[in-house]
Amino acid sequence: GTVPSTIWQIRTLNATEGTYLHYQLTSISGSTNLPPNGNPVCSNNNSSVQFCGRESDNDKDGVSTVVCPSAIACALTLSAVVSFLILRIRLRDYRALSKRRNASRISLKVEGVRSFDYKEMALATNSFSESAQIGEGGYGKVYKGRLSDGTVVAIKRAQEGSLQGEREFHTEIELLSRLHHRNLVSLIGYCDEEGEQMLVYEYMPNGTLRDHLSAYSKDVLRFSLRLKMALESAKGLVYLHTEANRPIFHRNVKASNILLDSRYTEKVADFGLSRLAPVPDIEGNVPAHVSTVVKGTPGYLDPEYFLTRNLTHKSDVYSLGVVFLELLTGRPPIFHGENIIRQVNMVYQSGGISLVVDKRIESYPFEYAVRFLTLALKCCKDLPDERPKMAEVARELEYICSMLLEPDSKGVEYVTSDSSGTILNSQPSSSTINTPFIS
Repeated sequence: GTVPSTIWQIRTLNATEGTYLHYQLTSISGSTNLPPNGNPVCSNNNSSVQFCGRESDNDKDGVSTVVCPSAIACALTLSAVVSFLILRIRLRDYRALSKRRNASRISLKVEGVRSFDYKEMALATNSFSESAQIGEGGYGKVYKGRLSDGTVVAIKRAQEGSLQGEREFHTEIELLSRLHHRNLVSLIGYCDEEGEQMLVYEYMPNGTLRDHLSAYSKDVLRFSLRLKMALESAKGLVYLHTEANRPIFHRNVKASNILLDSRYTEKVADFGLSRLAPVPDIEGNVPAHVSTVVKGTPGYLDPEYFLTRNLTHKSDVYSLGVVFLELLTGRPPIFHGENIIRQVNMVYQSGGISLVVDKRIESYPFEYAVRFLTLALKCCKDLPDERPKMAEVARELEYICSMLLEPDSKGVEYVTSDSSGTILNSQPSSSTINTPFIS
């Protein structure tokens, strides 16, 4: 009889040795008898019906497998369709990313901040040569560069996978573009192209405060200069908390984020983690804090903020208090695994101010060193309500500095101690203190 339609639709037919198959296929060209013990579809006889183009006889068990051209064509077609869909999805994602990046660039075009291209940055730093590198951190590397107009700048270049993401990058640009104070570092411009994120600042030739407080520093900051630096950093933060529109919480105050210009004037830097202070609600009440993920540097973190995630202006006060203790002692915030606040409290209670003050300082005014230490420890109180406001901190420091500069400050008692903290002599000052100088 004729071949059933189900047989005509078979793409591959295997015949096992020893099985007898005999079909008569009727086609346009006539009919053919299919032999037993072979492929019942693809025959070596001169059949007028050929469905397959190849016979497989590699199977040791005698199983022959035939792959039809139509199956190959189907697989190729399916592969082409899948490849096309993958390419289309990737192209769509790329276009969306390009739109977002273009939108961010457009939004970053703010007054007073220049947009640089990658070529300008490479030219300014001699293709980011090692000789131009002046610093490095979690964010990336910092280079000293010279722009085409001769301006010397500091270029902070983000490295791939850095701790500072795109949000922090944009935050710093947007905030610094509208902050203008002599104790805040100035942002000149930025570069955001070819997968690069760079910030261009005014160049601060004397590096960071942490560099000068390090035990490896060749220069020793005199006590009078340390007080001046404390006052300047406090003034910069007072501006952020009370005078900026809107007020800002820095959230990452530390000695390595306080830079020094050619005259050793301090300027607060690195606003990547900063947050805008809360605004009044419809009834005019201002929330006391901003709830946010905890970010900052160990040793400087406000414990209350760490526990509650409630960021306030008192969080910056705490961090600045730690910087004051660094100025007094010359030690980092975590020394030999111990917190500087705990260390200073223990030493001061057991041996007095002489065991606290940096041993490299030749002499210092005893009374005002105690006042400075008292202020620093008050800033570092565990409870925010027990800490002074930043404006109060600045006023106290202004008073101390003014007293040292008064004509009658000749009667101020100065002490000199050896490397162990033992007081060698105590005598009135013979002349007015002139700031700033370095020993």
